[in-house]
Amino acid sequence: MRVRTTLGTALVGATALLVPAALAAPAVAGTGTHSATRKAVEAAVAAGVPGVTVTAKDGHGTWSTTAGVGDTGTGRPRSTADRYRVGSITKTFVATVLLQLEAEGRLSLDDTVDRWLPGVVSGHGHDGRRITVRQLLNHTSGIHNYTEDEDFDRDYFTKDGFDRHRYDTVTPRALVAIAMRHEPDFAPGTSWHYSNTNYVLAGMVIEKVTGHSYAAEIRRRVIRPLRLTGTSLPGTTVTMPQPSSNSYSKFTDPKGPTYDVTNLNPSIASSAGEMISDSADLDRFYGSLLGGKLLPPHQLKEMKTTVAVKDAPHGERYGLGLFETPLTCGVVVWGHDGGIHGSASTAVTTADGRHSLAFNFNGDWTGDAQAIVEGEFC
Repeated sequence: MRVRTTLGTALVGATALLVPAALAAPAVAGTGTHSATRKAVEAAVAAGVPGVTVTAKDGHGTWSTTAGVGDTGTGRPRSTADRYRVGSITKTFVATVLLQLEAEGRLSLDDTVDRWLPGVVSGHGHDGRRITVRQLLNHTSGIHNYTEDEDFDRDYFTKDGFDRHRYDTVTPRALVAIAMRHEPDFAPGTSWHYSNTNYVLAGMVIEKVTGHSYAAEIRRRVIRPLRLTGTSLPGTTVTMPQPSSNSYSKFTDPKGPTYDVTNLNPSIASSAGEMISDSADLDRFYGSLLGGKLLPPHQLKEMKTTVAVKDAPHGERYGLGLFETPLTCGVVVWGHDGGIHGSASTAVTTADGRHSLAFNFNGDWTGDAQAIVEGEFC
């Protein structure tokens, strides 16, 4: 989940005290040195990220490392096995389920939202009869992003608001209703804007089509077949499964104090960003997805059919729950980033799924994720 705060498009979160990097030894098999990746990870901690955990998988095997700490009070280092909140990486899982349903003939991406959720998208110019499921998945619907609502921002992404509301349970319909208080950002299909509301609605469509929650369908269709033992959909559970590190945020003041925001009710993110995973699982998921193990060729092609991302800093384009990112060395990677209070994550893979990378910062106010990706693939 991405949110709008005074930090721009970054997620508000907490930070911890600056602690010297505690670099773990490289793990498991692998003949590559990954020295550029390691250097970028160390630089992130030097820049103020409390800790980083990263795992890469390629033809040489699996390599993992950590830097920094998972607990700023005790100095406990991060673990390569850490589970963490993955935020908007959830969107790729949701899109995968919808594309599987399309392959089964149970829906069409060109169905209107109103066909499955009659009357839900309406008000202030929003009209679900003019918006397709495909436009939800590629963020061309024009539906307002509920996390850009000023009241929502104040209630959940300021220090005082977070203290009052961190354990609130919020329903998907309530999140959509927040977006419906605003006018659309543009007419459907005429532009691009990242909107978490799109994927809350996508999760609701999954439930309407299948009769099961989107979480149940992700477990059945993706988590169990791939044996993603570190991946979960917590629903309203506020604590983290172990092993995990603490998560830290500075909220709206990147130079201010840091706060422990580890425990929270992730229903504020819903199917736009509630999931928990670890780096090894994310490598397996994206490698399997791009490697053609989760979707038939036609659906994978649809997922990789991209649209321009407005103001993209690195020339990214967006497909159906996937960013396509060209790197400076000419390599193109596919995946997603994600953030939620105190946690910023990235998971990417090559077009054939054979070289994957996933990592997490346990602070949400600083850190150069792009440098780590460039270090690994270039």
